[in-house]
Amino acid sequence: MIITIDGPAGAGKSTVAKQLAAMLGFDYLDTGAMYRAVALCGLRNRVHWDNPAELAAVAEQMQLRIESGQTFVDGEEVSDAIRSADVTEKTRFAANNPAIRAMMVRRQQQAARGKNIVTEGRDQGTAVFPDAQCKIYLTATPEERARRRVREYGQRGVPADYAEILRQINQRDAGDMAREVGPLCEPADAIRVVTDGMTIDQVVAQLAGIVENLT
Repeated sequence: MIITIDGPAGAGKSTVAKQLAAMLGFDYLDTGAMYRAVALCGLRNRVHWDNPAELAAVAEQMQLRIESGQTFVDGEEVSDAIRSADVTEKTRFAANNPAIRAMMVRRQQQAARGKNIVTEGRDQGTAVFPDAQCKIYLTATPEERARRRVREYGQRGVPADYAEILRQINQRDAGDMAREVGPLCEPADAIRVVTDGMTIDQVVAQLAGIVENLT
């Protein structure tokens, strides 16, 4: 069974998908990590970011493996490295590259073949797994997502400005929906879950109930 979880940045997809997969005994596929890994390799290879073919060539050559929530590139565990600010800033060059997008879609489909899997991203229920048995669109208002991000930064001792984070979230949403390849959109047959005011445990429990009703 394939369960797709799509939704905007900051909706909690990764956390929820990991916990749901663990609860169900399914594999978990973090597709965002794949594009981040490409960006990391681009930085390490000093690519020219205005040359899409150069980054695509790097992506073609890299050995990528995602296993048990960890990301490996050419045998090196890079789960922390791909979350750096530099990688975050450059990931859009990978996500918006048609050649890389097609490459990653093939790898995602291959990773899910013959498995029970929970996969999350922006285009999982539309472009990657249009025939998935269970599609969920996980979202929250921009204001709620900004509040969560401020709390996350606060827990790490990092100062954060709510208004600026809200501006960034709205800007990110607009960019994700407008991009030419793999845009963020809600699958027509997805079940929408709005998580404002809900805890992670409550969201996971609701999604588990959805899956149970479909099986």
